Amino acid sequence: MAVMNFSIPRNVAYGKGALDNLAQLSGKRAAIVTGGSSMKKFGFLDQCKELLKKAGMETIIIDGVEPNPSVETVMRGAKEMGAFGPDWIVAIGGGSALDAAKVMWCFYEHPELSFEDIIAVGSMPPLRNKAKFIAIPSTSGTASEITAFSVITDTENHIKYPIVAGDMVPDLAILDPDLPAKMPPHITANTGMDVMAHAVEAVASTAATCFTDPYAMEAIKLVLANLPTAYEKGDDDEARYNMHNASSLAGMAFTNASLGLVHSLAHKIGGEFGVTHGLANAILLPYIIDYNRKFSDKYDMVEKSLEIDDLAEEIRKMNEKLNIPATFKECDEVDFGEDKFKEVLERMSVNAHGDPCTLTNPGAPTPADVKAIYEAAYYGTSMK
Repeated sequence: MAVMNFSIPRNVAYGKGALDNLAQLSGKRAAIVTGGSSMKKFGFLDQCKELLKKAGMETIIIDGVEPNPSVETVMRGAKEMGAFGPDWIVAIGGGSALDAAKVMWCFYEHPELSFEDIIAVGSMPPLRNKAKFIAIPSTSGTASEITAFSVITDTENHIKYPIVAGDMVPDLAILDPDLPAKMPPHITANTGMDVMAHAVEAVASTAATCFTDPYAMEAIKLVLANLPTAYEKGDDDEARYNMHNASSLAGMAFTNASLGLVHSLAHKIGGEFGVTHGLANAILLPYIIDYNRKFSDKYDMVEKSLEIDDLAEEIRKMNEKLNIPATFKECDEVDFGEDKFKEVLERMSVNAHGDPCTLTNPGAPTPADVKAIYEAAYYGTSMK
């Protein structure tokens, strides 16, 4: 049997008040990377600056990371880091801000590289030559604070690239449920279903092990029990705490077991149409569970453990509770016009099949299989 590795952050600080850990750091300069205005609006950005000041650090803020972080934004941030010279990089916000900061970190430490140099899995050179990394998620979804993954968009070619490198696992993940408590309901729903997709794909992955399964199973259990409450009652402390922890538990599973077709297809349809990643995952997930059942008995294990009849049907019911459409055709977040869908379908299917996440999906899916799943998820036809 092959030798396996299991990687998680060196430290995870979780619970209310966990943000205070920033005041205990040792260093001279910290670059804070964030997205739009929400972290500033709710006071968390100022709180970070004040805590880092208590630690004796000078700070700069690199903001404006877009929902689908681009290569251009990553290069801009790396250049600002190069001029400032931080020994800590603190990413705070949604998964996009965390993902962008990870790759900024790479180009800060290795400014001679081009984006193309790090696309292949395992091609990123060692990090921590200049700085260490802290991730503080504001959403309970992407688990970027735990993982060796980042997703960056090539806006010219409309392709999202998952970047995978073990060194991108943060040195410290701070899970303070006060941050996601500010999320509006639709963000709670989309990011929560991203957690579910991470956990379910990690369970079914061909690289799943006895180390990864318990984390994934616990995450699925927590999402089923807490996401509807977090969606309906945004200020429910227990539901927020459990969903924030579930996100990281799922991340511990999938960063070691990898993912599958849900993410492969979501990456590419997101690149083509701009649909939110978690929403795309939520729509695709039940169709792909139905498709994968021909190749895996792991869903049976989940159903037996959680005492449910059909995992795909449970997810369909949850999507309905969260006001998530059953198909892309019904989705009103972006324009999913049928003409454009048909126009990009072949290219999108080939690109999704070539996504690294496809490698650990059960069975041996072909581009034709991917196309069939896209069509099922667009029109609402069965994959059973």
